[in-house]
Amino acid sequence: MPASDLDATFAALADPTRRAILARLAQGEASVSELAAPFAMSLPAISKHLRVLQRAGLISRGRNAQQRPCRLEAAPLREVAEFTAHYRKFWEESFDRLDEYLHELQADDKKPRRKH
Repeated sequence: MPASDLDATFAALADPTRRAILARLAQGEASVSELAAPFAMSLPAISKHLRVLQRAGLISRGRNAQQRPCRLEAAPLREVAEFTAHYRKFWEESFDRLDEYLHELQADDKKPRRKH
């Protein structure tokens, strides 16, 4: 995945409304009205969020008579997972080292102190 595609995906995921829309679409396709229902915003505002998600490749829009249902597209999310997996080992090792250091500090605190 080109860096610009990954940038667009992360930018789209940065907004909590768009993440909530994606969470809803993970349950199945939905119309714009269905996606807008839980939010206190206008249909044009929801449509702007949907355009951002669509440009990032995270959703697609179909045709069903008069409606254009939205559906989740998994490929960009897979790319994000692969990107972040690269750093998972680093963070796990860092947390393990921090945990060891904290245990050492706690052990030092439990040692009796010698008076001079």
